[in-house]
Amino acid sequence: MNFLAHLYLSKNNKNILIGNFIADAVKGKKFNEYPTEIKAGILLHREIDTYTDNHPIVRKSKRRLQERYGHYNGVIIDILYDHYLAKNWHQYSEIPLENYAENVYLFFQKNIQILPVRIQNILPYMIEYNWLVAYASIEGIGKILEGMNKRTKGISKMDLAIEDLKLYYKEFEEDFTSFFKELEQFTEEKTTSLLSI
Repeated sequence: MNFLAHLYLSKNNKNILIGNFIADAVKGKKFNEYPTEIKAGILLHREIDTYTDNHPIVRKSKRRLQERYGHYNGVIIDILYDHYLAKNWHQYSEIPLENYAENVYLFFQKNIQILPVRIQNILPYMIEYNWLVAYASIEGIGKILEGMNKRTKGISKMDLAIEDLKLYYKEFEEDFTSFFKELEQFTEEKTTSLLSI
């Protein structure tokens, strides 16, 4: 899953939110350097990624992209799934997405000293281009995929995935909706387990 899903799945625990947000920048066992709940958030992020990568519904989604994008198909699905979460946000949260995103950005700005340097460098771009809200529109997803393609120096061709999104729009949405119900339950159980260690 991508940024929005990881943040949403942190629910109301601010330390889990931080851990979940910074996890990709915390390598190996460096999570042990963080306070208990932030550490739990980092480990939760890893558990979510493993669960997602191995889930049969996600694998079905990936197969639609395999021939064109190879191993980049997983990254693309993470981004496309965030689109469906953002687009249907009202089904998952009573707080409007714009308000949720603004609150998250402010929270991270206030706690910037806790964030690894890599994440500190990403945050201004995330805020300036309002990534969390941008996920909700096809145009916004297109720009994010273009940015990802530039990061791979054009090798991934991820900018073309907007065509696949339009082509399989209903199928991807059905996959996401079914999968996300299971992911929410998994995350709830895993969060409880990690916080009890």
